[in-house]
This record gives sequence, structure tokens and C-alpha cells, in this order.
Amino acid sequence: MEKSCTLLIHFDKGTPAIANEIKEALEGNDVAAKIDAMKKAIMLLLNGETLPQLFITIVRYVLPSEDHTVQKLLLLYLEIIEKTDTKGRVLPEMILICQNLRNNLQHPNEYIRGVTLRFLCRLNETEIIEPLIPSVLQNLEHRHQFIRRNAILAVMSIYKLPQGEQLLVDAPDMIEKVLSTEQDPSAKRNAFLMLFTCAQDRAINYLLTHVDRVSDWGELLQMVVLELIRKVCRTNRAEKGKYIKIIISLLNAPSTAVIYECASTLVSLSSAPTAIRAAANTYCQLLLSQSDNNVKLIVLDRLNELKSSHRDIMVDLIMDVLRSLSSPNLDIRRKTLDIVLELITPRNINEVVLMLKKEVVKTQSGELEKNGEYRQMLIQAIHSCAIKFPEVASTVVHLLMDFLGDSNVASAIDVVVFVREIIETNPKLRVSIITRLLDTFYQIRAARVCSCALWIIGEYCLSLSEVESGIATIKQCLGELPFYSVSEEGEGTDASKKTPQANSITVSSRRPAILADGTYATQSAASETAFSAPTVVQGSLASGNLRSLLLTGDFFLGAVVACTLTKLVLRLQEVQPSKVEVNKATTQALLIIVSMLQLGQSSVLPHPIDNDSNDRIVLCIRLLCNTGDDIRKIWLQSCRQSFVKMLSEKQLRETEELKAKAQVSHAQPDDLIDFYHLKSRKGMSQLELEDEVQDDLKRATGEFVNDTDDANKLNRILQLTGFSDPVYAEAYVTVHHYDIVLDITVINRTKETLQNLCLELATMGDLKLVERPQNYTLAPESSKQIKANIKVSSTETGVIFGNIVYETSNVHERTVVVLNDIHIDIMDYISPAVCTDAAFRTMWAEFEWENKVAVNTVIQDEKEFLEHIIKSTNMKCLTPVSALDDECGFLAANLYAKSVFGEDALVNLSVEKQADGKLSGYIRIRSKTQGIALSLGDKITLKQKGGN
Repeated sequence: MEKSCTLLIHFDKGTPAIANEIKEALEGNDVAAKIDAMKKAIMLLLNGETLPQLFITIVRYVLPSEDHTVQKLLLLYLEIIEKTDTKGRVLPEMILICQNLRNNLQHPNEYIRGVTLRFLCRLNETEIIEPLIPSVLQNLEHRHQFIRRNAILAVMSIYKLPQGEQLLVDAPDMIEKVLSTEQDPSAKRNAFLMLFTCAQDRAINYLLTHVDRVSDWGELLQMVVLELIRKVCRTNRAEKGKYIKIIISLLNAPSTAVIYECASTLVSLSSAPTAIRAAANTYCQLLLSQSDNNVKLIVLDRLNELKSSHRDIMVDLIMDVLRSLSSPNLDIRRKTLDIVLELITPRNINEVVLMLKKEVVKTQSGELEKNGEYRQMLIQAIHSCAIKFPEVASTVVHLLMDFLGDSNVASAIDVVVFVREIIETNPKLRVSIITRLLDTFYQIRAARVCSCALWIIGEYCLSLSEVESGIATIKQCLGELPFYSVSEEGEGTDASKKTPQANSITVSSRRPAILADGTYATQSAASETAFSAPTVVQGSLASGNLRSLLLTGDFFLGAVVACTLTKLVLRLQEVQPSKVEVNKATTQALLIIVSMLQLGQSSVLPHPIDNDSNDRIVLCIRLLCNTGDDIRKIWLQSCRQSFVKMLSEKQLRETEELKAKAQVSHAQPDDLIDFYHLKSRKGMSQLELEDEVQDDLKRATGEFVNDTDDANKLNRILQLTGFSDPVYAEAYVTVHHYDIVLDITVINRTKETLQNLCLELATMGDLKLVERPQNYTLAPESSKQIKANIKVSSTETGVIFGNIVYETSNVHERTVVVLNDIHIDIMDYISPAVCTDAAFRTMWAEFEWENKVAVNTVIQDEKEFLEHIIKSTNMKCLTPVSALDDECGFLAANLYAKSVFGEDALVNLSVEKQADGKLSGYIRIRSKTQGIALSLGDKITLKQKGGN
């Protein structure tokens, strides 16, 4: 049988102490050496050594010592040594210890008495304890509180022993008397704890007798009272009304630990609105009064739980929750915003948005680190508010547009995406947003923000003045043309070397330069034009932002500029009656587009223009030269229609997710429902009535029903041995986050008694067995339930293997039955999750572990294969359904999941249909840790064939 362990000490195995050295030190007179030797002996004993020769030395040389440290170490030594023989009888030499313990319990020094009483709490041998009981009881009335509180604990421990009730028949009576006269808070708490543990009815009686004075009791005693209330109410729900009143009276206690426990207890026991509101208010007070970030995060978790079950009550406290944004910690702010965004209603939206706007303005002062990240969170929160309640958009959109030029690119991208969505969903704001965007466009420094802003300008500049302003803004941000001079091209990007060579166009192998008026010039003319008023080639803050970005080689942005100019010119043709003006604008646009193309094809920049951008820019040139009605319709209408469709799909997806989150509860048709209007209300307070009603509602709506499907349990039973083996074993595996519990049933199928039957398990991977195996005796044809606990430390497929070993009376050798392996499935640890495309791309770039799995399946339909992989891997498809529509023989999708350990799993699936109908391609898995990438890859390899 495995021993219980009451002591854990770190031990460095590299330098083990030798028993003879310890013995010599103990026999000497040096107290410091004795202390050191006792510590070494204790550590050796804790690590499996027996050291039988030390016992007599310790009795002779350590027992008489008057040093307190030596005496304390002696008690620790006695605590961990083996006190019984193999048959469970107390060793005779322990009688020597008994006398010493009795002397200690009557020692004049309070410390010696106290630590000896504490030692008795960990002693299980009744033969040693029995002669000490009179001395223990005398200490209950000692003048010093340290001794009294330990004496009460010793009485409780003795009473809880198997023969404890015979050893101390009247212990509850004695402790009850002590409780009524005791003044020390700790001793009083220990006495109440003893009654709570060993005589619950007496504890309840004492509590209800002194119910008016509970709020004056000490913090420790109040905590035990709350524990008692929880226990009583779980077993007897009918009486919880009177106990809830006690909890509410304790909500005004001075101790924050007590009021936190009160709030938690209220939420777990009652659904009455009054009780939940009191608990929520308490949490909000703690949130504001506590400075510890960990406490704040725990309280926010509790509020988050309340939000899902009691949203109506939490809505009233939204502004109190928002006040925790004053904390500089980003995790606290993120959690606060997540809670608040789900509590927004038409009544409180204006207050919330006003508060968020104030916080955004505060982030402009560069006092705190991570202001940019916090601003990004606030912008996303405001975006979410404006989508749910479009009427608030007008109050925030202009403030946020000040941050389009933010140095934090992610924050600026969030702003421009918000503006893009608002300009479509709020037509009334279109004119003011476009005007503001054109005014602030020059401040934008990030290419991705510029691209999105240009798209908005191209789509939503509708009137003549807006189109003309749009073209003028783009021209201003591109700066003077051309983008480079011929002499510069010849000498790379070094503008300081200006030594032009006089070559004519016909002889020069270099391309001639295009001047501002659209004409060509020889190299010398170009030099004069370019350098008569020197311009900054590598765009600086002095030149336009678009020019700076183009000269860094960003030709995707160049293609976006070309498309925007094309759209604006096409729209100008519709709104401008003067053909001359239209032609003038067209030629100017063509000049800019051709200049960008020339820049891309020159050797001024280290990288030439990419083919995609080149094709797009050339398409714009062709369009401006010759536009048909169908093409015009595609460019001026279809883009916007696609965007509208994307927004509606996003809204639909969010609605579906909200529906999926909604609780599905089932009420049993034969459940009893009390009609509280017909019930007797005598002696019931308003709170008790409310609680009764809420319980009835829960029963009616099925919230009390546990929805675990018993049929699913059968799928988790694994056969460990064969039917013909003398011992049959099967395991039921329960996986709960960091713990795996194996509930193993072992059946003796023989006619003999199996002795010393032991289930020996071992693990592979990041799994650890918590306890050592025990030996059992199994009668003929009987069964035994054995539990094994295993700790998991990472998302990695692990294997549990082992065997059953036993002896029989007629065979002296041990028989071994080898068990089937138990494979712990990674699917138990990962669950579908959602993240933004930007976050996915960032993680994809950062994660270093990649597992590439080739597609090998009998499935011939791309979408069916994707669905099969999603189902097999328990992941969420981030690619919208619309992007997967239609048949094109190719499919690419991103999948995402999170593990219970907080690890991210990213999967990209790319498949193509071959001419023979088979699918080919790759599934790439990326993660921060190797385990999840390998385990998920193995799972996909195993499951991807399809069919089952």
C-alpha cells in the first residue's frame, strides 16, 4: 500500500549524504551540526532511503536536546519514518517516543507544546495516540492561544481517525463548549471547523443561534461559515433562503477575501435577481478597489461568467465595469472591452462610446508604453459598437480618422477598415467622410492604409467636386513628375553623382525620359529639366506620401493608384459635361500611370515591377484609351456590389455564431414545476420568494438538466485485454484539460484468488503518472475498479501502456498480462477558434514549426475533402463560404484552432483536381511548438483518406 506523504522538500541528488557522517554529527555536541545532520536524514528518508540504524542514535542523542529547532526537526523525522511493521502493528521501539511526546505536551515552553500538538495532527497510529489523549485535552484550556488552537486541530484529527469516535466519545461536546467561551479568532475558527467537519448539525445550530453576530466574527471564521453554507445548501436546497440572508449580511464585511467568497457563493446558490445584483456589485467594487492585476483578472472572469447567465443584471453595471480601463495592464483592458461589447444596448450605447472616445484621446499622450496597441483595441471596440448601432458612427468616425496616419500600422489599418464599412452602411455620412479623408490623406504613411483609403476614394467620390478633389489629392501626394531622371537611372539611386554623358536618343541604349508635359526628351534636356529645381528622389516627408512609398518599390500600391485614377476618370466622364476637362484629366491620369510603369521598368530601383502589378497598370492604360459600356459598369458598379455582398455575409456569419452560442436547454416533460402564486408565503422573505421563482423557471427551461450524453460514454471505453485472458480489463478515459482519469475495471475470470494484483502503467510523451500503483487481492470471479490519474503538460499525442501483474497461491512466479496501448487523442485538447485574417497571417509568418502533409485521399470533391478535414481535426474554417463557392478545380482554405494550453494551431489546405479526377496538393500545419504540429500532422495523415 502506498504511504501518505505530508512533507515535500527539494533534494539535490547530486551530493547524497552518507549515513555514517550523519550518525557522527548527531552523536556530537555541536547543535548546528546536529541540525544539519537531521535535515540530511529527513531528505534521505523522503527520497526512499530507510536508514534503520539512525533511530536509536536519534533516541539517545537528539531526544534529550533542548534546542527548539532540533525538536522541530525531530518531530518531522518521526512524522516520516515507518512506525508499523509489514502486518500493520506498531513497532515496539515507538514506546520510547510516546513518553517523549507526553513530556512535550506538558512542557513549560509554549512552542514545544504547540509543535507537538501540530505533529499529532499527522499521526495515524491509534496505539501511539491513545496514551496521549488526556494531555491533549488538558491543552484545550491552556492560557496561550497558540496551544489552544493546535489542541483543537489535534482533537479534530484524532476524532477523524477510523477509531476516533471511541477514543474521544464526547469531543463534539467539548469543542462546542470551547467555541462558546473562546475569544481568539484562530482558535474559534478551528473549533467551528471541527464541528463543521465532524458534527455538522452542531455547527449549523451554533450558526443559526448566533446569526445576528456573524458579521462581527473574524475573517477566518467567516470563511468557514461560507464553506458550511455551500455544503448545506448543496445537500438541502429547500433551506437555502435563510442562508442566503446570512451571505448578503456578510457582503459588508471588511475583508475583501470574505466578500469575494460571498459573491461566488451567492452566484453558485441562487438565481434571484437581488442576490445576483448584490454579487455583481461586489465584484465591481473589488475590481476598482484592488490594485493587484491578478485579482482584477480573476474578478473579470467571474463577471464574464455572470454576463452569460444574467445579462440583464450586468447591463446595468456596464459603466462600473468600464472604469477598470484605467488600469495600464493590456490583458485587463482587453477582458474589460470583451465583456462590455456584449452588454451594449440602445440605452447605454452613447455612454459607452463617449467613454471609449475619451480613452482614445488619452492614448495620444505618449506617456505609456503600448499606447498604440491599446488604441487599436479601442478602435476595434468602437468599430464593433458602430456596426451594431449605426447611429453612433457619426460621433466617432471623424475622431478616429485623425489616426489614419498613426505610427502604429495595425491601429491605422483598423481605422481605415472601420471607415470603409461605415461609409457603406451609413450613406448620410458619405460626403463628410470623403471630405475628411481627402483632407487627411497626405498624413497616411502605411502602404496598406493608403491602398484601402484609395479604394474608398475611387468608390465613393461621386459628385463632380469630389472626383476633381480626389484626382488633385492623388496628384499632390505623387509629387512632381517624372519619378526619376535619366542620369540617375544610369548611375543607380545615388543622386549626388551627376555627370551626364552627351548621347543622342538614337545611339543611347537607355530609355528616354518623359517630361511633365508628356513629351520625350534627350538625356541632356532631361538633366536640365530634372535638376533645374532639384527634387528628392527617395521620397521624404517633404514630398508626397504616395511618392515616398512608390520609390521604395511598392508597385502593388502603384497598381492601386492606377485603378483609383482610372475609376475617378471614368466617373468624371459621367459627371463632367465639358469634354475638354475630361480629356485633360484623362491625359494627366495616363501620364501618371505611364510614369509609374516607366519607374517600374527602370534600373533606378533595386527590384523591377512584378508581373501582376504591371498587368494591372497596363490594363488601366488600355481602359482609359478605349472604354466600353460593359467595362465601365464592371469598374464603377461591380466592385461596390462585391463589397456590399462581403459585408452582408460577414453580418450573416456573426448572426449564425450568436445563434450557435445561445444555450440549447431541454426540460424533462415529467419534471415538477411549482406555481409560486399558489404556494404558501408564510415566513418567506422577498429574497426567498425570488429564489424559488427563479429555480422553478430554470427547471421549466431545462437549465438544471445535465446534457451529457450517456451514449457517448460508451465510445470512450477501451478494451485493454483479450476475452480469453485470465484477467479482463477495460478503461473508461476522461480527459479534462490538464488531467486524464483512467477508470479501469479489472475482472478476475478464474476460480482462484489473485494476490498482489498490481496495475503497472507507464507513459510516453508529455504525460506523467500522478501516483504509484497499489496491490490488490481479487476474489474468484470478482471485479475491482481502479483509478489512475495522469497529468498532461502539452498538446502532444501521448501513449499509455502497461501490464497487470498478479500471484496465485499455487504458482510462485508472478503472472504478467500485457495491456493494449491507450493513445491519447490530440482532438481532446484542441477546439475550434476564430481569429482575424491579419492575426492569422502574422502568426503564420512568426511560427517556426511547420509540418507539410501531402494530400492522399479517395475523396474526389474539393469541398467534401475540406469538410472531412474540418470534421477530423476539430478546427474552424476561417475562409468564408462565398470564397469557396463555384467549381474551378482548385481550393485553398485556412483553418484555425486553439488548444487548452493556449497554443495556436494554423492549417492551410491547398488542393487541385487532376485530369483523372483525383485530388492533389498539400496541407501545411504551423504552430509555435513542435508537438502540436507533429500530432496534428499524424492525425491528418491517418484520417485524410476519407470514407470513415
